[in-house]
Amino acid sequence: MAVTEARPRAGSPSPQTGTKAGPTRFRRKKPAGWWLPFVLIAPAVVFEILIHVTPMLVGIWMSFIKLTKFFIANWSAAPAAGLSNYHLALDVNGALGASLLNSFLITCAFTIIVVGVSWLFGMAGAVVLQRSFRGRALFRTLFLVPYAIPVYAGIIAWKFMFQRDTGAINHFLADNLHLISATDKPFWLIGDNAFTAVVVVAIWRTWPFAFLMLMAGLQSIPEEVYEASAVDGARPFRQWRSITVPMLGPVNRVLVLVMFLWTFNDFNTPYILFGGAQPPSGDLISFHIYSASFLTLNFGFGSAMSVLLLLFLLLVTGTYLFILNRRSRNA
Repeated sequence: MAVTEARPRAGSPSPQTGTKAGPTRFRRKKPAGWWLPFVLIAPAVVFEILIHVTPMLVGIWMSFIKLTKFFIANWSAAPAAGLSNYHLALDVNGALGASLLNSFLITCAFTIIVVGVSWLFGMAGAVVLQRSFRGRALFRTLFLVPYAIPVYAGIIAWKFMFQRDTGAINHFLADNLHLISATDKPFWLIGDNAFTAVVVVAIWRTWPFAFLMLMAGLQSIPEEVYEASAVDGARPFRQWRSITVPMLGPVNRVLVLVMFLWTFNDFNTPYILFGGAQPPSGDLISFHIYSASFLTLNFGFGSAMSVLLLLFLLLVTGTYLFILNRRSRNA
């Protein structure tokens, strides 16, 4: 007859060591309703995969095939391209590469001007409206009107104002300010002036967002700090430089990054303003990629340019965040 050795109970002396055995470990039961957060977040994850992740993966796959107008009906029949699409995009000695480089440089200049001027206008408006005075609520509302107007409605209005003969811009410059000749009004939507037009419209659309963010950030700065600095003899500009700007550092870091990404990827402004015929001086890279993909029907080459743009934005964003984190650790 087999004899089985009885296991010591929790807290009873061990037969080998004479010491008490440790307490029995119980598996922790999951709390009731532990699955609810996963169920609530599941629709957002599914839509994120369908709307963003899946098209991105398809676009990356398209960049490695020769998907032109001859294979649109049957994508699987498109031959493999390897890295040839990327080679065409990066070959600055070729026509396609040189055109992409020119568009990239124009977009860089466009982004720097729009982000810089929008930040200055937003900061100026937020500082002026920081203190209470009669009519402040009205000015705040007026400043946010461009941000509240639908994109298409606002840009179409600017398109009418930029018309050569009937537009309000030339009428104001020629008949009111007399800065240009009434018989030689400039074209704003073609030629070299197209860059100025798209920059003006982009600033008009972007600066209210900067104003809103900076105005919200100013609310967190205690008024006592400005009062103490005024007692010490600090003038308004010194207060702005030594108090406002440093204490708005976290807001500015996020604001500049968001405006950079939005402006560099801006497609609505040039598309609505110029239509299908974008002038060379206003050849922003988002519209340049659109033209290569949907006007010339070279989806493989357009996808390669899109992937390169994505990598550039990821590189800039990663470098920007790395520098900011390093500065915050050293501070």
